[in-house]
Amino acid sequence: MSGILLTQNSTFIIGPVAKLLGYIMEGIFFVLDKIGIPNIGLSIILFTIVMYMLLLPLTIKQQKFSKLSAKMNPELQAIQAKYKNKKDNDSMMAMNQETQEVYAKYGVSPTGSCLQLIIQMPILFALYRVIYAIPAYVGKVKDAFFPLVDNLIAQAGSSEFIQSFTNSSMFAKQFKNELFINGNTEYVQNTFIDCLNRASTGDWAALSEKFPNLADDINNTLVKLNEYNNFLGLNMANSPSFTVKDAMSNGSWLLVIGAIMIPVLAALTQWINTKLMPQADTGDSNNTMAQSMKTMNLMMPLMSAFFCYTLPAGMGLYWIAGAVVRSIQQVVINKHIDKIDMDALIKKNVEKQKKKMEKAGIDPNTLNNYASMKTRNVNNSSSTNAKPGSIASKANMVKQYNEKNNK
Repeated sequence: MSGILLTQNSTFIIGPVAKLLGYIMEGIFFVLDKIGIPNIGLSIILFTIVMYMLLLPLTIKQQKFSKLSAKMNPELQAIQAKYKNKKDNDSMMAMNQETQEVYAKYGVSPTGSCLQLIIQMPILFALYRVIYAIPAYVGKVKDAFFPLVDNLIAQAGSSEFIQSFTNSSMFAKQFKNELFINGNTEYVQNTFIDCLNRASTGDWAALSEKFPNLADDINNTLVKLNEYNNFLGLNMANSPSFTVKDAMSNGSWLLVIGAIMIPVLAALTQWINTKLMPQADTGDSNNTMAQSMKTMNLMMPLMSAFFCYTLPAGMGLYWIAGAVVRSIQQVVINKHIDKIDMDALIKKNVEKQKKKMEKAGIDPNTLNNYASMKTRNVNNSSSTNAKPGSIASKANMVKQYNEKNNK
């Protein structure tokens, strides 16, 4: 059933993670329902807080690596400057060797932050999936569409009619799927719910007009969905762009302001978050990396505003809540890391590296000897492969002369 937007995601890794996160979201909604406030907007905020608290250990590790990177960067930049414009194989090998030695000195791996990112990426994609398709993961929200969906399916021409909905084009493939054509009950139900879940106010009004015998079912479904989706006057299922158009046609200027605040707050909180993040020392502020970082820090808030204006307001709320939680976490983490004795941390990292090597059957005491051996091999390779008449060749001749006379 791949491709059913309502159905839980089945993508490798992301699918199982989304299912797990879906249980958390459903649990939060269940608790809120039990205390009398079954609200999707509030569920998203609590869900975001829980998820970022669970990711906190990984975030701290990543920040520690960033701090160590800032300490290592001057040495790494010195190595890069030393071998600048040297593209021959021997120079590249020597530069790589010296770079590895710097990382070994600080007890970290060149891919130190990659592991945290690799772990976090499927979680973040799965978070998006759960929030974007809440009825697929929160059973009580899906139940709100019944018995309307079953009664609507039984109506002649209902399938053709809902395909005329504002956002129905995104589900076009589902209507052409063999499962839908052959009348697979679950598939057809999910397709109808997908369309209804993205239906505009105008779509619901047209549905009532087209099928007046379903007026009570439509009204009951809307009442329940409004109870779940309404957050500070905004419908979390509608995009701010749609809300602005709809509110302007009705003269509801407070709703227009509220809808516009979603992308504005998303951009603002994202910008604050980037300012709080530790900035790596890139040396010359005019270099390509520094310029790329400045561009990215400017573009990310703007992209946040664009996406949050066009996507359902629930996604915008998640974006804002996530940026606020990350900013608070960052302030706390910055204070924590500033108090850390970096020399003690480096010593601890080196000890961890030694234990890993011992576990892998490598004697840590031979590391320096091996590094020296590799360096000598590089030097010897340079002597052997130097082109006649080159500076390297002349330098080798002087070296051999000195070695001969010192014997």
